[in-house]
Amino acid sequence: MKNTFAAAAFAILLAGCASSANLPTLSLAPEQAVYRLGIGDQLKVTVYGEERLTGEFPVNGQGNVAFPLLGEVSAAGRTLQEFEKEISAGLADGFVNNPSVTVEVANYRPYYILGEITKPGEYQFADGLTVFSAVARAGGFTYRADKKRIYIRHKSGGDEVAYRLEGSTPVQPGDTIRVSERLF
Repeated sequence: MKNTFAAAAFAILLAGCASSANLPTLSLAPEQAVYRLGIGDQLKVTVYGEERLTGEFPVNGQGNVAFPLLGEVSAAGRTLQEFEKEISAGLADGFVNNPSVTVEVANYRPYYILGEITKPGEYQFADGLTVFSAVARAGGFTYRADKKRIYIRHKSGGDEVAYRLEGSTPVQPGDTIRVSERLF
């Protein structure tokens, strides 16, 4: 009986080690690396020579920005350049002659981290954020943390996916990161 239990425990341990070695790494394709606006982003829009049209505007729950003169302008899912062109075209349509518009993200939507870390919660996204820096912001791993795999649910995708934990694993705004407990 003792040998059976020991053999079963050893098999589970080996299965855990083998499965973490077979996990995919997370890297972004060039088209994924292009930032797309989403609900919760805060945008800084500058219209040169038009101070009353310049300011910070949030992307609301419907994915739109309430912009002066234009009303609700669709933002979610667009790149900064696409949104910039939309504002420029709208303003050029009878409001401003040859508008010069720039758009930048003032504050990105947050990411979330939970599980076997010291301070789980919501954190402000920063450009170039990796899983290791996200864990560091959250106070580091607990002693029970599985340091071989990480689970990430992307805001755009549905299911949580396990990845091999590496220093270069990227985090996107709106991601939910989960650090699981190690088996042994």
